[in-house]
Amino acid sequence: MLFNNISEDIVIYKNESVKTALKKLDKSAQKVLIVIDSERNLLGTISDGDIRRCILKGESLDKSIDGVYNTNCTSFKEKSFVEADAKRMFAEQKIELIPILDKNNKVISYLTWDELLNSQKERKSVQANSSINIPVVIMAGGKGTRLEPFTNIFPKALIPVGDKTILEMIIDGFNAFGVDRFYLTVNHKGAMIESYFNSIEKDYNLDYVKEDHFLGTAGSLKMLRDRISGSFIISNCDIIVKANYNDVLNFHNKNNASLTILSSIQHHRVPYGVVSFKNGGEVTKIIEKPEYTFTVNTGVYVLNSDALEYIPSNTSFDMTDLIRVLLEKNRKIITYPVNENDYVDIGQWAEYKKAVEKFSII
Repeated sequence: MLFNNISEDIVIYKNESVKTALKKLDKSAQKVLIVIDSERNLLGTISDGDIRRCILKGESLDKSIDGVYNTNCTSFKEKSFVEADAKRMFAEQKIELIPILDKNNKVISYLTWDELLNSQKERKSVQANSSINIPVVIMAGGKGTRLEPFTNIFPKALIPVGDKTILEMIIDGFNAFGVDRFYLTVNHKGAMIESYFNSIEKDYNLDYVKEDHFLGTAGSLKMLRDRISGSFIISNCDIIVKANYNDVLNFHNKNNASLTILSSIQHHRVPYGVVSFKNGGEVTKIIEKPEYTFTVNTGVYVLNSDALEYIPSNTSFDMTDLIRVLLEKNRKIITYPVNENDYVDIGQWAEYKKAVEKFSII
């Protein structure tokens, strides 16, 4: 068995901050970091889920990961490693990564479930335990004005990323979690979208919700009130959010939420010194190139079908309108944060170019 070499990208020290852990997870291809001390002894692991729970408690991103990371993690000694045991651990515990230790408990390498469960049969066996059985609605009716002139000819849902359209990539992401029922809301150049999907092979069911006129980012959902019951997922057609949707749905149900907003933690550094001053213009301080962290709406949601009653029929109505109404009606809305790198927006040219580059190296 070939283990991965340890690099600074996959390890973190317990005195480092939650914000540092987030940034390292964004750079890493893994969902887990290995927590070590100065002698490289194993202390535990920290995952995006550990950080999510910390953030949802309202704790500062500048706090140390000490007390946030998991001290009871699974590991193997290099000399006593048994592949069958590792496969069982990955399958039973739904973990992403296992540290490999030498005889002195020092971290020398690691193994991921992606590499160990290398056959399609094994992968499907694990994924079957994480399948979700709810429909996904993809909002594909907009004009895509931010991507003109491309969208003057093609609908943005068919914009290519690699050798697939963005819409196929979104569908494939949900299909990996067992979703086989999709609804597409269409309007602008909707016939082209329908024609394209009629011409390709697919192993899922695809139905269309056709707008007679533009109904905003939520108005067309009203037409699904007699076709969907229970919880369902909504996604814009120009974004990809990588998340464990089994965990997202469990989080939604556990909190008895009407709406769950998938959000993304974004870090932005101001490239200038920011001047603070008081009345009269007297300078109090200058903060050199400060960094701010925001949690932004990604455009992916889990919604309960009974909330559709708040959407007016045949009227332009946005998701922001629905959120406002739900809050006014005291319906519970929660958020499920994901890392910055797990959110890909191709809705404008600069971001589209980044997405093409990102997926070309995956």
